[in-house]
Amino acid sequence: MTRYTSAMTIATFLRPRRRWLLLGAATVALHYLTIDWVGTQLGQRAARRRPPPSLVTAQLHLALPQRHEAAPLPELQPLSPSAPKPVPKLPRRPAPPPPAPEPAAEPAPAPAPPVADSGANDSNALSAPAGQPQAGADSAPTAAQPQAGAGQPTPGAAPAPTAQTSDAPPPPPVQAPGQGMRRYKVNLPPSADLLLDVHRVDANGTKWTGEAAMKWHTDGGSYTLSVEAGISMLVTRLNLLVLTSAGTIDDYGIAPVTATEKRSGRAQTATHFNRDEGSITFSASERSYPLLVGAQDKATVPFQLGAIGRADPNQFGTDVDILVGEDKEANIFRFQLVGEEELETGLGKLQTWHLTRPPKPGTYTSRLDVWLAPSHYWYPVQIRNTEASGALTTQTVARITMTNSGK
Repeated sequence: MTRYTSAMTIATFLRPRRRWLLLGAATVALHYLTIDWVGTQLGQRAARRRPPPSLVTAQLHLALPQRHEAAPLPELQPLSPSAPKPVPKLPRRPAPPPPAPEPAAEPAPAPAPPVADSGANDSNALSAPAGQPQAGADSAPTAAQPQAGAGQPTPGAAPAPTAQTSDAPPPPPVQAPGQGMRRYKVNLPPSADLLLDVHRVDANGTKWTGEAAMKWHTDGGSYTLSVEAGISMLVTRLNLLVLTSAGTIDDYGIAPVTATEKRSGRAQTATHFNRDEGSITFSASERSYPLLVGAQDKATVPFQLGAIGRADPNQFGTDVDILVGEDKEANIFRFQLVGEEELETGLGKLQTWHLTRPPKPGTYTSRLDVWLAPSHYWYPVQIRNTEASGALTTQTVARITMTNSGK
């Protein structure tokens, strides 16, 4: 009886709790189903309202390349208006002009045209006889280009052109491109003294600093030019290179007569431009080269380039060929226009025209770069020489002092 009474008591006690547990579980399940149903309905409505994204994204990605392709390329800006004279834009490089026709071959009624044509061609390709140069400045264009590395110009004269020149006027000085015979318009810059900062880096990385002084004086009929470049030591200054040049001014620009060169540790050498004989000779070599029109020495080349640019910058639209007499030989330097560049100098930022003479295999292995400043009478405001070994020497203008001599 006691056991039965205890069992009834426990069952009676558990019934209300079971009811509450069942009621709570049903309530939780009902809430879960309600929330799930509401979430499903909201998701379906949002899905129906959202537009398809793929079309808009594809259109944006297709439009971007078209805008990049349609953008115009930037053009070079004109140089600084602070120049004494307005500076034109960089010229385009047109195709080289065809060789000038031989005027002597047309009027000559030679019975054997092949022989006359052969003589005319030889007059452009071969040099004048070493022992019979044409005297005077007007005869200089008839000399031919020097043979690189040759000790003496090829002898022999072409009789046909000589006979024809007695009946016809002499040919114009403008010659075929590539022979250093082109005649350029020139307008020499006025007299001035230029001081340049020198920075050199040897092939092994050793760095040097110094100064270079250029003294350019002209009275319109003659000129003198000196260049002294040195490096600064602890308590002194060592001159590494001294160049001098003196001569006249003619229709072709600077016309050197004598140029000297003195390097540290070496004897001074001299280059002679024999205008009466039409030849270039050297004190350090027995070689002799024909004197071509517009020939220069190492000191005058940058100023001759400035005179060409000052007269007509469009002349830089094609390669500029200049015969240069050095200490032992003469070579044709071909300068090419690189473009317009801004330089940081002792005078501030300058707009310049950059010209370069790349190495020429078999002749010279160094690279020569010249920067001309149109706002400062086309003076050479930076000169850089890059040797084959990797050594680099840069001269940048620090001061320009105008002098009273000259026009």
